[in-house]
Amino acid sequence: MIALKFVGARAPSPGDFWGGLAAMLVALPASIAFGVTVYAALGPTYAAFGAVAGIVGATVIGLVASWFGGTDRLISAPCAPAAAVLATFAIELVQRGVDPGQIMALLMLVGALGGVVQLALGLLGVGGVIRYIPYPVVSGYLTAVGLIIIGSQIPKALGVASGFEWYGALRYPSQWDWRAILIAVVTAVVATTAHKFVKQVPGIILGILAGIVTYLALVIADPSLRELAGNPLVIGSLAVEGQGGLLGFVADRWKGIGQLQMTYVAGVLGTAAMLGVLLSVDTLKTCVVLDKMTRSQNDSNRELLAQGLANIASNALGGISGAGQMGATLVGLNSGASTRSAGIVEGVLALIAALLLSQFIAWIPVATLAGILVVIGVRMLDREPLQFLESKETVLDFIVVVAVVVVALTTSLLAASAVGVALAVILFVREQLGSSVVRNKVGLAQTSSSWHRPEKEVAFLEREGDQAVVFELQGNLFFGNTYRLYADLEHEISTRSYVIIDLRRVGSIDVTAAQLFRQIRATIRERGAKLVFSGIREQHRSGRNLRELLDQSGVWHPESQTVRIFADLDAAIGWVEDRLLGGIETLDENEPVMLLQEMEIFAHHKVETILELEQHMSIRSFAAGETIYARGAPGDEVYWVRRGAVRLVAPVEGDKIKSLAKFGRGDFFGGLTFMDQQVRPHDAVALTATEVYVLTREHFEQIALVHRKLAFNLVYSMARTFAVRLRRAERKIAKLQEY
Repeated sequence: MIALKFVGARAPSPGDFWGGLAAMLVALPASIAFGVTVYAALGPTYAAFGAVAGIVGATVIGLVASWFGGTDRLISAPCAPAAAVLATFAIELVQRGVDPGQIMALLMLVGALGGVVQLALGLLGVGGVIRYIPYPVVSGYLTAVGLIIIGSQIPKALGVASGFEWYGALRYPSQWDWRAILIAVVTAVVATTAHKFVKQVPGIILGILAGIVTYLALVIADPSLRELAGNPLVIGSLAVEGQGGLLGFVADRWKGIGQLQMTYVAGVLGTAAMLGVLLSVDTLKTCVVLDKMTRSQNDSNRELLAQGLANIASNALGGISGAGQMGATLVGLNSGASTRSAGIVEGVLALIAALLLSQFIAWIPVATLAGILVVIGVRMLDREPLQFLESKETVLDFIVVVAVVVVALTTSLLAASAVGVALAVILFVREQLGSSVVRNKVGLAQTSSSWHRPEKEVAFLEREGDQAVVFELQGNLFFGNTYRLYADLEHEISTRSYVIIDLRRVGSIDVTAAQLFRQIRATIRERGAKLVFSGIREQHRSGRNLRELLDQSGVWHPESQTVRIFADLDAAIGWVEDRLLGGIETLDENEPVMLLQEMEIFAHHKVETILELEQHMSIRSFAAGETIYARGAPGDEVYWVRRGAVRLVAPVEGDKIKSLAKFGRGDFFGGLTFMDQQVRPHDAVALTATEVYVLTREHFEQIALVHRKLAFNLVYSMARTFAVRLRRAERKIAKLQEY
């Protein structure tokens, strides 16, 4: 559950005002057109109700969604998906013979319940999931909505009486009205081409004006078109029936809801669920595009809550549903909008414009709105998937797009989305079947742990390193790629003494993959070899306890002699190196101390020289887990390990730490900061009870004054060791860059 914390929008800036004004000029006419599309399904006389519903929707949704939402610059208003779903719903009810009054009540109920669905999705945190619907599904969905919008407007653009589907209208040219056709064509042509000549005014506005001018030209030839009442070519008076005006109209609709039959109400639920999901997808799609353009990040769940409240309020007041609208949002953005106050400005200006221009709106030709919606529908058709046909690898993605479109046109948009997601899952599985989850495979001779070992041990590991192999896996391990994974591992588990499998980059493991590891363990145990896992987190980002899953699947248990588990790959490689070198399972806290003259770095110096150097050093002891020096401390000391082991660590990702290097008996550490006199960049921590030789900068300078050759040899030996360590690091980096 997420907390309901809404903060009011800030006062609009000049940019927000102009952005809101420009957005209103796009959103209001489109909202009226969408409203007319929905209500005109009831009959020509209901077009005015649709215009009012569109105006109310543009006002209320713009205000409420922007006030409670968290996405800057987002403009919300009635949209094409809402019009497509509601118009289809209304047509089905008309065909079943339902009374128009009840249909209007049902439309309000569907819209309000769709808002409730959005609220539920936001409260459940589903917004983050909806944003990642596969592109082929979104593409097919957009194209389907565009085709539905175009199909619903063809009869209006042809001037055919209500009751005809688009294919029926095309079959009977005798029913066409050439005046409506002329108005629709002029509107569409101007709306699509005006931007080439006029940049300051949106093409939709110019298209509507062109349609009205065309109608006025027809009035000159036919004076009967000067009458508003009974005129089939225009929207008609926006005055709603009844004594109470708009409020009375709304009250009558809610009374009608109380009188609805339960059979109708039951049918509403499915349509409401579909509407809520589609409006959520439409909004979040717009938010994602807006984020990319403004380099911001929206709160998807908060936005769904705001959109749900807006749609409930809009339908409660007689409006229609809507969502974050792409066209109006981009126009507002390009006109200076910078905060969500632009959406509030759009809502206020939509109401003012509707009140001042109600008489003007009544004379807008229906064919003009049809032409505008055809343009919007055409723009929604996604042509990019046609490129999928150019490659064999993407042909199936194109099939997904076509399947979504076909199901949407023959069944419903919700069914189309479900089919699209199912096909996308199949495509994902197919892709996984053809790809390997093995990110890197390397023998131990080509890599090493962060332990700084003597040159003799390094040479031995390079010779014997082929006894061990490291597999770094990535992605998701599931039933679809386990066969390929076993094929990649089969030879190694049959020949190597140690097999290390690193799971740090693995997103999830299903039961089938766990059983594969059990099979690998059985093969390795028969040979007396060792299987080593690393990077297994008990609190994995997928939410599953991977260590527990391996335990439950019988792959590993705490007393296992075949399988070992380590927190990171470095620790796993270090453990295998110790086994190859004849090491023991744990560090021996009772190991003897190593004298200075026994250490490799001083192997070529005279005993007298080493003893004199030792006189300038101190010996310190540390308990296991004790900090030897901390990050940010002065780097005026260098240390040689007499007994025990030391680890260098640095903080990463908040409270987590990263092991940088480990040192055992005979190694020195802290040398770089000792040389450049900078502060320590990391912490040094004793892994076990540890003793170290310590040489301070002050004592080194004293030695340098008296024994220059000794000081020179000491610095030379340290530099030589640095060179060896750097060479090893370069080899590891070069190996990593190959993958």
